[in-house]
Amino acid sequence: MKEATGELNMTVVTVVAIAAVAAFFYAFVWPGIRNSINTSTYCSQAYGCDENYQNCEYMDKDGTEQTGLNCKSYFDKQNEGAVDLPGMGG
Repeated sequence: MKEATGELNMTVVTVVAIAAVAAFFYAFVWPGIRNSINTSTYCSQAYGCDENYQNCEYMDKDGTEQTGLNCKSYFDKQNEGAVDLPGMGG
């Protein structure tokens, strides 16, 4: 009986630990991931950006035009691997 109680305690500790990790992820990590996904999606559809890509326009998921999107880091990452080829207008 003592062994069964010990195993039950370890099960409870494991479940509580998993719940704590899940709560931490949901509260602190997931909002950053979701923001990154949304920004990447909106920046890939952006138009009317200024020369620094810091003030772009985009359509949100409801079809409403939004302004003020900062896409500088998105376009910097997109252009990181870009190579200017001779004769290709680069």
